[in-house]
Amino acid sequence: MSEEIQFKHRSVLLNETIEGLDLKPQGIYVDGTLGGAGHSSEILKRVEIGKLIGIDQDTDAIKAASQKLEPYKEKVVIVKSNYENIGEILKSQNIDKVDGILLDLGVSSYQLDTPDRGFSYMNDAPLDMRMDKEAEKNASDIVNNYSEQELYRIIRDYGEDRFAKNIAKHIVAARANKRIETTFELNEIIRASIPAKVRETGGHPSKRTFQAIRIELNRELEVLENSIGEMIDLLNDKGRLCIITFHSLEDRIVKAALNTAEKPCICPPGFPVCVCGRKSKGKHLTKKAILPTEEEANENPRSKSAKLRIFERVI
Repeated sequence: MSEEIQFKHRSVLLNETIEGLDLKPQGIYVDGTLGGAGHSSEILKRVEIGKLIGIDQDTDAIKAASQKLEPYKEKVVIVKSNYENIGEILKSQNIDKVDGILLDLGVSSYQLDTPDRGFSYMNDAPLDMRMDKEAEKNASDIVNNYSEQELYRIIRDYGEDRFAKNIAKHIVAARANKRIETTFELNEIIRASIPAKVRETGGHPSKRTFQAIRIELNRELEVLENSIGEMIDLLNDKGRLCIITFHSLEDRIVKAALNTAEKPCICPPGFPVCVCGRKSKGKHLTKKAILPTEEEANENPRSKSAKLRIFERVI
Protein backbone atom coordinates (compact mmCIF):
# COMPACT_ATOMS: atom_id res chain seq x y z
CA MET A 1 0.00 0.00 0.00
CA SER A 2 1.34 3.46 -0.86
CA GLU A 3 2.29 5.98 1.81
CA GLU A 4 -0.86 7.99 1.12
CA ILE A 5 -4.04 6.08 1.96
CA GLN A 6 -6.83 6.72 -0.55
CA PHE A 7 -9.64 6.34 1.93
CA LYS A 8 -12.57 7.06 -0.37
CA HIS A 9 -15.78 7.58 1.54
CA ARG A 10 -18.46 10.16 0.86
CA SER A 11 -19.80 11.56 4.10
CA VAL A 12 -23.53 10.93 4.30
CA LEU A 13 -25.94 13.63 5.53
CA LEU A 14 -22.95 15.95 5.92
CA ASN A 15 -24.73 19.33 6.02
CA GLU A 16 -27.57 17.97 8.15
CA THR A 17 -25.11 16.53 10.69
CA ILE A 18 -23.01 19.69 10.90
CA GLU A 19 -26.18 21.73 11.42
CA GLY A 20 -27.45 19.17 13.95
CA LEU A 21 -24.29 19.48 16.08
CA ASP A 22 -25.01 23.22 16.54
CA LEU A 23 -21.26 23.92 16.58
CA LYS A 24 -19.66 26.46 18.92
CA PRO A 25 -16.37 28.13 17.87
CA GLN A 26 -14.73 27.18 21.19
CA GLY A 27 -16.41 23.77 21.53
CA ILE A 28 -14.93 20.33 22.11
CA TYR A 29 -16.25 17.61 19.78
CA VAL A 30 -15.81 13.86 19.35
CA ASP A 31 -16.08 11.98 16.08
CA GLY A 32 -16.45 8.42 17.32
CA THR A 33 -16.25 6.90 13.82
CA LEU A 34 -13.57 9.04 12.21
CA GLY A 35 -13.25 7.13 8.91
CA GLY A 36 -11.93 9.37 6.13
CA ALA A 37 -12.56 12.46 8.32
CA GLY A 38 -15.21 13.96 6.05
CA HIS A 39 -17.42 15.07 8.93
CA SER A 40 -14.45 15.97 11.13
CA SER A 41 -12.84 18.27 8.56
CA GLU A 42 -16.11 20.20 8.26
CA ILE A 43 -16.36 20.47 12.06
CA LEU A 44 -12.79 21.78 12.28
CA LYS A 45 -13.43 24.45 9.65
CA ARG A 46 -16.00 25.91 12.03
CA VAL A 47 -14.34 25.32 15.39
CA GLU A 48 -11.93 28.24 15.76
CA ILE A 49 -10.33 27.67 19.16
CA GLY A 50 -11.96 24.40 20.12
CA LYS A 51 -10.79 20.81 19.83
CA LEU A 52 -11.76 17.57 18.10
CA ILE A 53 -11.11 14.04 19.31
CA GLY A 54 -11.27 11.53 16.45
CA ILE A 55 -11.70 7.82 17.25
CA ASP A 56 -11.48 4.88 14.85
CA GLN A 57 -10.41 1.25 15.16
CA ASP A 58 -9.31 0.95 11.52
CA THR A 59 -5.58 1.59 11.00
CA ASP A 60 -6.15 2.67 7.38
CA ALA A 61 -8.76 5.20 8.52
CA ILE A 62 -6.37 6.58 11.14
CA LYS A 63 -3.65 7.10 8.50
CA ALA A 64 -6.01 8.70 6.00
CA ALA A 65 -7.65 10.96 8.58
CA SER A 66 -4.28 12.06 9.94
CA GLN A 67 -3.31 13.17 6.42
CA LYS A 68 -6.59 14.95 5.78
CA LEU A 69 -6.62 16.74 9.13
CA GLU A 70 -2.95 17.78 9.01
CA PRO A 71 -3.91 21.49 8.53
CA TYR A 72 -5.79 21.35 11.83
CA LYS A 73 -3.27 19.29 13.79
CA GLU A 74 -3.03 21.86 16.62
CA LYS A 75 -6.64 21.19 17.62
CA VAL A 76 -7.00 17.48 16.78
CA VAL A 77 -6.31 14.33 18.79
CA ILE A 78 -6.68 11.06 16.86
CA VAL A 79 -7.00 7.82 18.81
CA LYS A 80 -7.02 4.26 17.51
CA SER A 81 -9.77 2.67 19.56
CA ASN A 82 -13.46 1.80 19.61
CA TYR A 83 -15.93 4.54 20.53
CA GLU A 84 -17.15 2.29 23.36
CA ASN A 85 -14.01 3.53 25.18
CA ILE A 86 -14.98 7.21 24.81
CA GLY A 87 -15.07 7.84 28.56
CA GLU A 88 -11.53 6.56 29.11
CA ILE A 89 -10.26 8.40 26.02
CA LEU A 90 -11.65 11.74 27.21
CA LYS A 91 -10.31 11.13 30.71
CA SER A 92 -6.84 10.56 29.26
CA GLN A 93 -7.14 13.99 27.61
CA ASN A 94 -8.30 15.58 30.89
CA ILE A 95 -11.70 16.31 29.37
CA ASP A 96 -14.80 15.94 31.56
CA LYS A 97 -17.53 17.06 29.15
CA VAL A 98 -17.84 17.80 25.44
CA ASP A 99 -20.15 19.93 23.28
CA GLY A 100 -20.96 17.33 20.66
CA ILE A 101 -20.48 13.70 19.66
CA LEU A 102 -20.94 12.20 16.20
CA LEU A 103 -21.32 8.56 15.14
CA ASP A 104 -21.54 7.54 11.46
CA LEU A 105 -22.23 3.84 11.85
CA GLY A 106 -21.73 0.83 9.61
CA VAL A 107 -19.05 -0.05 7.09
CA SER A 108 -17.27 2.61 5.04
CA SER A 109 -17.10 2.75 1.24
CA TYR A 110 -13.34 2.24 1.55
CA GLN A 111 -13.79 -0.95 3.54
CA LEU A 112 -16.42 -2.26 1.11
CA ASP A 113 -14.38 -1.37 -1.97
CA THR A 114 -11.06 -2.78 -0.73
CA PRO A 115 -11.35 -6.46 -1.73
CA ASP A 116 -8.81 -7.91 0.68
CA ARG A 117 -10.79 -6.55 3.65
CA GLY A 118 -13.41 -9.21 2.89
CA PHE A 119 -16.47 -7.04 3.63
CA SER A 120 -18.05 -7.30 0.19
CA TYR A 121 -19.80 -10.24 -1.43
CA MET A 122 -19.00 -8.64 -4.81
CA ASN A 123 -15.28 -9.47 -4.71
CA ASP A 124 -13.56 -12.81 -4.15
CA ALA A 125 -11.38 -12.37 -1.09
CA PRO A 126 -10.50 -13.99 2.23
CA LEU A 127 -13.38 -13.93 4.72
CA ASP A 128 -12.12 -11.17 7.00
CA MET A 129 -14.54 -8.27 7.80
CA ARG A 130 -12.50 -6.97 10.75
CA MET A 131 -12.94 -3.24 11.32
CA ASP A 132 -9.88 -3.49 13.53
CA LYS A 133 -7.29 -5.34 11.45
CA GLU A 134 -5.33 -6.17 14.59
CA ALA A 135 -8.22 -8.13 16.12
CA GLU A 136 -7.54 -11.87 16.36
CA LYS A 137 -10.97 -13.18 15.30
CA ASN A 138 -12.23 -12.73 11.74
CA ALA A 139 -15.33 -13.65 9.72
CA SER A 140 -13.87 -17.02 8.74
CA ASP A 141 -13.71 -18.00 12.41
CA ILE A 142 -17.43 -17.31 12.82
CA VAL A 143 -18.41 -19.15 9.65
CA ASN A 144 -16.32 -22.20 10.49
CA ASN A 145 -16.55 -22.37 14.28
CA TYR A 146 -20.03 -21.25 15.29
CA SER A 147 -22.58 -23.98 15.88
CA GLU A 148 -25.51 -24.30 13.49
CA GLN A 149 -27.78 -22.79 16.17
CA GLU A 150 -25.44 -19.81 16.68
CA LEU A 151 -25.21 -19.18 12.93
CA TYR A 152 -29.00 -19.39 12.66
CA ARG A 153 -29.37 -16.87 15.50
CA ILE A 154 -27.08 -14.21 14.03
CA ILE A 155 -28.39 -14.57 10.46
CA ARG A 156 -31.97 -14.37 11.78
CA ASP A 157 -31.39 -11.53 14.26
CA TYR A 158 -28.72 -9.44 12.55
CA GLY A 159 -29.46 -10.26 8.91
CA GLU A 160 -33.24 -10.57 9.31
CA ASP A 161 -33.11 -13.26 6.62
CA ARG A 162 -36.16 -15.52 6.43
CA PHE A 163 -33.94 -18.34 5.11
CA ALA A 164 -31.58 -18.11 8.10
CA LYS A 165 -32.20 -21.68 9.23
CA ASN A 166 -31.47 -23.12 5.81
CA ILE A 167 -28.38 -20.96 5.30
CA ALA A 168 -26.95 -22.04 8.66
CA LYS A 169 -27.66 -25.69 7.81
CA HIS A 170 -25.90 -25.39 4.41
CA ILE A 171 -22.87 -23.65 5.94
CA VAL A 172 -22.40 -26.42 8.49
CA ALA A 173 -22.79 -29.13 5.82
CA ALA A 174 -20.28 -27.43 3.48
CA ARG A 175 -17.59 -26.86 6.11
CA ALA A 176 -17.71 -30.55 7.09
CA ASN A 177 -15.93 -31.21 3.79
CA LYS A 178 -13.67 -28.18 3.66
CA ARG A 179 -13.03 -25.03 5.70
CA ILE A 180 -14.85 -22.04 4.14
CA GLU A 181 -12.13 -19.47 3.44
CA THR A 182 -13.37 -16.94 0.87
CA THR A 183 -16.31 -14.63 0.20
CA PHE A 184 -17.20 -16.40 -3.06
CA GLU A 185 -17.16 -19.81 -1.38
CA LEU A 186 -19.66 -18.47 1.13
CA ASN A 187 -21.67 -16.84 -1.69
CA GLU A 188 -22.15 -20.19 -3.39
CA ILE A 189 -23.31 -21.85 -0.17
CA ILE A 190 -25.82 -19.06 0.54
CA ARG A 191 -27.04 -19.13 -3.05
CA ALA A 192 -27.76 -22.85 -2.81
CA SER A 193 -29.73 -22.22 0.42
CA ILE A 194 -32.26 -19.85 -1.15
CA PRO A 195 -35.06 -20.90 -3.57
CA ALA A 196 -34.41 -20.00 -7.21
CA LYS A 197 -37.60 -17.91 -7.48
CA VAL A 198 -36.49 -15.73 -4.58
CA ARG A 199 -32.99 -15.34 -6.02
CA GLU A 200 -34.46 -14.02 -9.27
CA THR A 201 -36.58 -11.32 -7.65
CA GLY A 202 -34.72 -10.34 -4.47
CA GLY A 203 -31.42 -8.48 -4.07
CA HIS A 204 -28.09 -10.25 -3.81
CA PRO A 205 -28.68 -13.45 -1.79
CA SER A 206 -25.60 -12.88 0.38
CA LYS A 207 -26.36 -9.33 1.48
CA ARG A 208 -28.17 -10.17 4.72
CA THR A 209 -25.83 -12.97 5.82
CA PHE A 210 -22.72 -10.86 5.21
CA GLN A 211 -24.30 -8.04 7.23
CA ALA A 212 -25.09 -10.46 10.06
CA ILE A 213 -21.55 -11.87 10.20
CA ARG A 214 -20.00 -8.39 10.11
CA ILE A 215 -22.24 -7.13 12.93
CA GLU A 216 -21.51 -10.17 15.09
CA LEU A 217 -17.76 -10.06 14.46
CA ASN A 218 -17.38 -6.36 15.23
CA ARG A 219 -19.98 -6.37 18.06
CA GLU A 220 -21.63 -3.40 16.35
CA LEU A 221 -25.07 -3.48 18.00
CA GLU A 222 -23.70 -4.43 21.42
CA VAL A 223 -21.23 -1.53 21.39
CA LEU A 224 -23.91 0.91 20.18
CA GLU A 225 -26.45 -0.15 22.80
CA ASN A 226 -23.91 0.03 25.61
CA SER A 227 -22.49 3.43 24.62
CA ILE A 228 -25.40 5.81 23.99
CA GLY A 229 -26.20 6.46 27.65
CA GLU A 230 -22.59 7.25 28.51
CA MET A 231 -22.23 9.54 25.49
CA ILE A 232 -25.28 11.56 26.57
CA ASP A 233 -23.82 11.84 30.10
CA LEU A 234 -20.56 13.20 28.63
CA LEU A 235 -22.32 16.15 26.97
CA ASN A 236 -22.32 19.68 28.33
CA ASP A 237 -25.64 21.50 28.71
CA LYS A 238 -27.01 22.08 25.16
CA GLY A 239 -24.44 19.60 23.81
CA ARG A 240 -25.63 17.45 20.92
CA LEU A 241 -25.32 13.76 20.03
CA CYS A 242 -25.75 12.99 16.31
CA ILE A 243 -26.00 9.37 15.16
CA ILE A 244 -26.28 8.21 11.54
CA THR A 245 -27.59 4.66 11.08
CA PHE A 246 -27.89 2.54 7.93
CA HIS A 247 -30.32 -0.23 8.82
CA SER A 248 -33.38 -0.76 10.98
CA LEU A 249 -31.54 -2.73 13.68
CA GLU A 250 -29.28 0.24 14.48
CA ASP A 251 -32.04 2.81 14.14
CA ARG A 252 -34.35 0.96 16.54
CA ILE A 253 -31.61 0.91 19.20
CA VAL A 254 -30.83 4.61 18.75
CA LYS A 255 -34.48 5.72 18.68
CA ALA A 256 -35.33 3.72 21.81
CA ALA A 257 -32.25 4.97 23.72
CA LEU A 258 -32.89 8.63 22.86
CA ASN A 259 -36.58 8.36 23.77
CA THR A 260 -35.66 6.72 27.09
CA ALA A 261 -33.12 9.47 27.82
CA GLU A 262 -35.81 12.08 27.17
CA LYS A 263 -38.64 10.35 29.04
CA PRO A 264 -36.94 7.97 31.45
CA CYS A 265 -39.89 7.32 33.80
CA ILE A 266 -40.55 3.58 34.12
CA CYS A 267 -43.60 3.84 36.39
CA PRO A 268 -46.72 1.93 35.27
CA PRO A 269 -49.08 4.11 33.15
CA GLY A 270 -51.76 4.05 35.87
CA PHE A 271 -49.58 5.77 38.51
CA PRO A 272 -50.86 9.32 39.23
CA VAL A 273 -47.32 10.62 39.91
CA CYS A 274 -43.82 9.39 39.13
CA VAL A 275 -42.24 7.41 41.95
CA CYS A 276 -39.23 5.92 40.10
CA GLY A 277 -37.32 9.20 40.38
CA ARG A 278 -35.61 8.90 37.00
CA LYS A 279 -34.87 12.31 35.44
CA SER A 280 -34.90 13.42 31.82
CA LYS A 281 -31.46 13.98 30.30
CA GLY A 282 -32.62 16.23 27.48
CA LYS A 283 -34.57 16.30 24.23
CA HIS A 284 -34.78 13.81 21.38
CA LEU A 285 -34.94 16.38 18.57
CA THR A 286 -35.66 13.94 15.74
CA LYS A 287 -38.81 11.99 16.55
CA LYS A 288 -38.92 11.65 12.78
CA ALA A 289 -35.42 10.79 11.57
CA ILE A 290 -33.66 13.07 9.07
CA LEU A 291 -33.23 11.35 5.70
CA PRO A 292 -30.95 12.14 2.73
CA THR A 293 -32.36 14.48 0.10
CA GLU A 294 -33.40 12.96 -3.21
CA GLU A 295 -30.34 14.64 -4.76
CA GLU A 296 -27.94 13.01 -2.29
CA ALA A 297 -29.61 9.60 -2.66
CA ASN A 298 -29.20 9.80 -6.43
CA GLU A 299 -25.57 10.98 -6.25
CA ASN A 300 -24.58 8.45 -3.58
CA PRO A 301 -26.76 5.30 -3.65
CA ARG A 302 -25.16 4.07 -0.41
CA SER A 303 -26.80 6.98 1.41
CA LYS A 304 -30.35 5.85 0.59
CA SER A 305 -30.92 3.92 3.81
CA ALA A 306 -29.25 6.49 6.09
CA LYS A 307 -31.12 8.07 9.03
CA LEU A 308 -29.86 10.83 11.30
CA ARG A 309 -31.10 11.21 14.87
CA ILE A 310 -30.14 14.04 17.22
CA PHE A 311 -30.29 14.41 21.00
CA GLU A 312 -29.72 17.63 22.93
CA ARG A 313 -28.50 17.42 26.52
CA VAL A 314 -30.37 19.54 29.04
CA ILE A 315 -28.83 19.79 32.50
